[in-house]
Amino acid sequence: MGLTKQYLRYVASAVFGVIGSQKGNIVFVTLRGEKGRYVAVPACEHVFIWDLRKGEKILILQGLKQEVTCLCPSPDGLHLAVGYEDGSIRIFSLLSGEGNVTFNGHKAAITTLKYDQLGGRLASGSKDTDVIVWDVINESGLYRLKGHKDAITQALFLREKNLLVTSGKDTMVKWWDLDTQHCFKTMVGHRTEVWGLVLVSEEKRLITGASDSELRVWDIAYLQEIEDLEEPDPKKIKGSSPGVQDTLEAEDGTFEMDEAPEDRILSCRKAGSIMREGRDRVVNLAVEKTGRILACHGTDSVLELFCILSKEEIKKKMDKKMKKARKKAKLHSCKGEEEDPEVNVEMSLQDEIQRVTNIKTSAKIKSFDLIHSPQGELKAVFLLQNNLVELYSLNPSLPTPQPVRTSRITIGGHRSDVRTLSFSSDNIAVLSAAADSIKIWNRSTLQCIRTMTCEYALCSFFVPGDRQVVIGTKTGKLQLYDLASGNLLETIDAHDGALWSMSLSPDQRGFVTGGADKSVKFWDFELVKDENSTQKRLSVKQTRTLQLDEDVLCVSYSPNQKLLAVSLLDCTVKIFYVDTLKFFLSLYGHKLPVICMDISYDGALIATGSADRNVKIWGLDFGDCHKSLFAHDDSVMYLQFVPKSHLFFTAGKDHKIKQWDADKFEHIQTLEGHHQEIWCLAVSPSGDYVVSSSHDKSLRLWERTREPLILEEEREMEREAEYEESVAKEDQPAVPGETQGDSYFTGKKTIETVKAAERIMEAIELYREETAKMKEHTAICKAAGKEVPLPTNPILMAYGSISVSKIELEESLLVLPFSYVPDILKLFNEFIQLGSDVELICRCLFFLLRIHFGQITSNQMLVPVIEKLRETTISKVSQVRDVIGFNMAGLDYLKRECEAKSEVMFFADATSHLEEKKRKRKKREKLILTLT
Repeated sequence: MGLTKQYLRYVASAVFGVIGSQKGNIVFVTLRGEKGRYVAVPACEHVFIWDLRKGEKILILQGLKQEVTCLCPSPDGLHLAVGYEDGSIRIFSLLSGEGNVTFNGHKAAITTLKYDQLGGRLASGSKDTDVIVWDVINESGLYRLKGHKDAITQALFLREKNLLVTSGKDTMVKWWDLDTQHCFKTMVGHRTEVWGLVLVSEEKRLITGASDSELRVWDIAYLQEIEDLEEPDPKKIKGSSPGVQDTLEAEDGTFEMDEAPEDRILSCRKAGSIMREGRDRVVNLAVEKTGRILACHGTDSVLELFCILSKEEIKKKMDKKMKKARKKAKLHSCKGEEEDPEVNVEMSLQDEIQRVTNIKTSAKIKSFDLIHSPQGELKAVFLLQNNLVELYSLNPSLPTPQPVRTSRITIGGHRSDVRTLSFSSDNIAVLSAAADSIKIWNRSTLQCIRTMTCEYALCSFFVPGDRQVVIGTKTGKLQLYDLASGNLLETIDAHDGALWSMSLSPDQRGFVTGGADKSVKFWDFELVKDENSTQKRLSVKQTRTLQLDEDVLCVSYSPNQKLLAVSLLDCTVKIFYVDTLKFFLSLYGHKLPVICMDISYDGALIATGSADRNVKIWGLDFGDCHKSLFAHDDSVMYLQFVPKSHLFFTAGKDHKIKQWDADKFEHIQTLEGHHQEIWCLAVSPSGDYVVSSSHDKSLRLWERTREPLILEEEREMEREAEYEESVAKEDQPAVPGETQGDSYFTGKKTIETVKAAERIMEAIELYREETAKMKEHTAICKAAGKEVPLPTNPILMAYGSISVSKIELEESLLVLPFSYVPDILKLFNEFIQLGSDVELICRCLFFLLRIHFGQITSNQMLVPVIEKLRETTISKVSQVRDVIGFNMAGLDYLKRECEAKSEVMFFADATSHLEEKKRKRKKREKLILTLT
């Protein structure tokens, strides 16, 4: 049977119009060895790298489907860790732009990512209240830390000690000992959510930001150091009674809960508060790498900067204060007294942490990042709420530093949501218009080629000839722009209310507008004499008005220009004759107003989309409803027919675009990609391209391919995707000793891990078959008395091997049935003897032993296998350890050699410098002698 009807598939082609999305954070990245020039910003599911100097996008780190929620560059500057909405983490190489490592462990959006000092470990916090520490080099999860009761807001590794400190929306700050993976201290001194957390002053101080205008400062004392120093009693924690120590109460009534005394590693005592100027919650709190500048901002457009003074600076400051106080005391004291009066100067927190200045941005700040340039200049980059990136620089060492805006990235997107889109007649130019600007984009390069300011735009079209555009605004004005110059040619007051819709007449001589003033107006294009030049310019004049009883939401001409469809606020669509303006048909059936509609190219059908989530297809000859389709899960916002066909696209507030067949009433395909409500779309005159705009600030281009689309296959694929999603959401397999709801491992079950387990099972079955064949073959060879050729397995010929990625390894072994484990253990023994991937095989071996401990130990058949494994593993691991030890010793030797050479060079430099100085001094002395 041949194909009954062939459709062509539309695929996502590009994302543009977005500079940075709101959900993630902006970070400086090092590229081509340059710091402070490039920034990474989240852009829906992708990450864009922008060059701040040129204002150009230079790299796109391609995401899959989920929105980016968190970014963190690695300490070496070569990688970028990206957290997503679904809890996955990908690590991208900034050199190649590829994401090689994926971590799946969280069940909800990632809220914070932090590398340790060397970049070997990565801590991730999520909305699912867990913190997971990942081994980046081994590409595996180390452990999951459970304890917070709400989303994690920040996680920080300590440099010197193997500790982690985390804060959450549950008002807690928790300290974790990573050697034992348990929480040894919980600070409960906050009344509200802890939104930010930084370590300063060589990790002797902790600063937290909450929902008020206080930044709380805590002094950290490490108990080991206190014991070593043998300090006097009040400071020495060991001396204080356990009862007092277990709940240290600060001045503001804050408590700290500790575990038993032997578990204590450090103590935290509140040192005081720094007052912010902002009255709302802290959104971000950060300190730049040198630890000198502290910055924070609230929900407004002001970033507050503080300077953390060094010990020497504090000492100088205190000496000055002391001098002043002594002078004052001398003046106040009686003249007769000889000796100096006693003077006491208290050091306050404000002496140690000074306010520097505020940076005021042009809009509300969503996130920021700081970097100190070698010249002593501080650079602050901001991702703003209105799809904008700004860079400010200032010199904090000056007495009154003035922040200067050095660059901003604006051209690549609108400040607000795009409300209307249009294609030019040659399919090359795309017009997008928002609340304050119109942009013309080149469809092939996706570059913005013209930006013009306008009022709040609601509808638009290219005037025939593509040299001018007409915009309809929220205030009821018509604005006519010339594209070549980018000038506003004319503004006409067309309607008293919002101008909701426009439709170009098929003869291209005029157009019709519908507005909230209950009228439909007809306009003609005309050429009028321009006052400024001798040439004529384009203008419009009103010819007729059709007054109605309700607000007009949408207007559309039929292709033969005989009929005009008008959608009204009373949920009906009225059809009028264009020539006489007489009423012809009323289409009623929608429960809520019709927001969008379109008439097919042959004038036979009209499709209407409504806020009641339905699309109705009507015949234009009698006004009969052919079919009502439940189209979207929310309002249908836009509807347009594909030229020269009865296929049409609808866009909804449910973030989806759908294609339908108006003859067969079939749903053809769904285009998913937008993360927020879709406001409008435009189909190109050729039907090859669709462009859509959404509340996520992005514009997306969809392209028609030559690939045929068969509906049965499409439905089958949808069912498969649904099944895969349900498989991944199933309960985790039970692990001995694991309580329900607790996750014993860092990974989580996904469809990839299920498939990986199936691949392992296939490989073992293949191994069983092949070993049986080998036995048969040897028997045949024995009987024949000569070597018989062995038939090779076609699968092994095709693939060579069946592989599973490191990340999915543990989860897939967890899913694997026990019947396959004995074979795996035998194979492990052989592999270890061969010395291939010893570390990886040991990791898998210990994992299997941990899971199936009971069954393996009770199985008599496996005793010899385990014995052999023990011998081979111990010998091979010690071999690997010896090799590593040898390499380390070799590297140490090389390091010492290099240092010795550089020291010799250094001394040689010093002597040459000294000689140079002597020479210069002699010259100067000669000059002085000659002058005298």
